[in-house]
Order: sequence, then C-alpha cells, then structure tokens
Amino acid sequence: MNEWQKKSPLEWETYLNKLVKVAVIEKHEYEGWVLTVDPVSASIVLATFPEDESVSISVVLGHAVEEVEILQEGDDEMEQRLSCIFAPEESKAYSPEELEKRKNSLKTWLETNHIPITEQGESGKTLCVAGVLTIDPPYGPEECSSSNEIILSRVQGLIQGYLEKNQ
Repeated sequence: MNEWQKKSPLEWETYLNKLVKVAVIEKHEYEGWVLTVDPVSASIVLATFPEDESVSISVVLGHAVEEVEILQEGDDEMEQRLSCIFAPEESKAYSPEELEKRKNSLKTWLETNHIPITEQGESGKTLCVAGVLTIDPPYGPEECSSSNEIILSRVQGLIQGYLEKNQ
C-alpha cells in the first residue's frame, strides 16, 4: 500500500476542488481539478476543461499514485463549475433561489394537506415525508426515494398533481 492509499478520507477531502498534479508509477503525470477521491480504492477523479468549454474526466487509480501536488486552490466559480458536472440536466435549469422557492412551496403545500414533512441534511435541501420518503432537488416526482413502494407511488402522484396544478 502506497502513502496515498494510507491517507484517510478526511485527508483526501483537503484535495477536493483543487488543481493538482498527480505523479504515478512509470513517471507519468496527470493534471486536473479533483472532483472526488474514491474512499475504497483511493482512485482520484480529475476534471479538465479543454478550450471548447467541454469537460474531460480522468480516473487515476489509487494504487498507481506516487505523489499529489496542489498547484492551485479552487475559487467559488470553479467549485460551482465542478459541482455541476454530474448534476442532472433538470437541476441545472434552476438557480439556488428558484430551488429554495420550489422546496418551500412544496413543503407548504404538503403541510397544508396534513402530510408530515421535515427538512434533512446539513443544508436542509432534502425533504423527508413521514420519515420514510425523501425528495431531493428540484423536488419533482422523479426525485422521490423510498423503500416503501406504496408510499412512493402515492406521494409521487400527489407531487405530479401539485406540479400540474401550479404550472
């Protein structure tokens, strides 16, 4: 096991959203912005932005990493750009203010209809219905998740009806 693989997830977290140069075995080097580090394999997911505004993703396998050097700290704009890479298309269409408005509107509507709803997570972006179903941004029927299929189906139907009525 190499030094990189011996690091803890908290140590790897310090590399997120930073421009790095990764030296690997056989003297190869990779450069890019760190999107994430896999906690099991210690593999690094790098993003680069070629001239044509597209994004290129590379995965450097953890066992091959010899050294990781931070070249540049990421600013808020780069952090936002990186966080949108794997975001679903629908969520890209909404600003943070619009998502907050959608969440509050749906939460109020569910409370008005006597459905127990709470906010979950550090940032409170996830809604939780009766402790058995979650609704993630952008708060549509497709973003509902539950192991109880009956509740899932019924709440999805309610949200679909709510969205159709309010558009």
